[in-house]
Formats: sequence, C-alpha cells, structure tokens
Amino acid sequence: MLFGKRKRIVNRILIVEDEPLLAFDNEVMLGDLGYEVVATLDSFEDAIELLDREEIDLILSDYRLSGERTGLDLARAAKNRGIPIVFSTGHALPTESTHLALGCINKPYSERTLKLALNAVDRRLAGKAAKPPKGVELFVPDEG
Repeated sequence: MLFGKRKRIVNRILIVEDEPLLAFDNEVMLGDLGYEVVATLDSFEDAIELLDREEIDLILSDYRLSGERTGLDLARAAKNRGIPIVFSTGHALPTESTHLALGCINKPYSERTLKLALNAVDRRLAGKAAKPPKGVELFVPDEG
C-alpha cells in the first residue's frame, strides 16, 4: 500500500507478568494500541500450556516470574517454538538472554515507549532496520 499503513506482523500478544498492577497496565496499553492480548499469565508453566494451544505473535514477559522458572526459561521454550519474546524488566538480564530474546523494555515505561518499541519489533521481524526508542534495546543486529 503506497500511502497507507503496512500490515503488522505482531497482532496477538501474550503477557507474562507476575505483578498484577503491571500486568493490568500492559493489558490496557496493548488494547489501546490495537493489539489482541491473548492472555495475561504470571508463570512459566501457564505460559507453556498456552503456547501449545494458541497462536501467539509475540510474548511480552518479565524476567522474574512466579514459581521456580524465569523468563529466561520461557525465552528458551519460545525460541524452540519460533515465537519471539521481548522482556520487560527493571533488572539486569544475563548475557544469554541476548541470544534468546528479541529485546528488552526497561521498566518503568510509558504507553508511548511501548508503542514505539512494538513498532521497532515489528520492523525487525519484517527484516527491516529498526531504531528502538530510549529505554528499549533490540538484541538482534540490524541487517538492513
């Protein structure tokens, strides 16, 4: 489409967040931005169960989750299923996460930052160069 918006790759998002207020805020922000929130969960186990039965375009996950498993465990499982994951955390991530996740949004963040981050993620998934906003890091190097 010449002057219209291009079609988004990311439409259906799974939120994995163990802090209820942040989970609710993410649901509202993503809904306001036109995304479909497939579910909001707080544990690795619940997320894996959902990944096996739902179509998910992107996972937005905290690094620290309720239960024994972390967001890094979820990133490994997501990568094996071909589902990109973006961490949203206020903590430093281990180096391994840069090979498993697509990027990271530093908490706290605004709806504007989330919107710009998701636009950058969508561009990256489409194989285009993407410049993330301040407070957001994309781990896969640009190739375009």
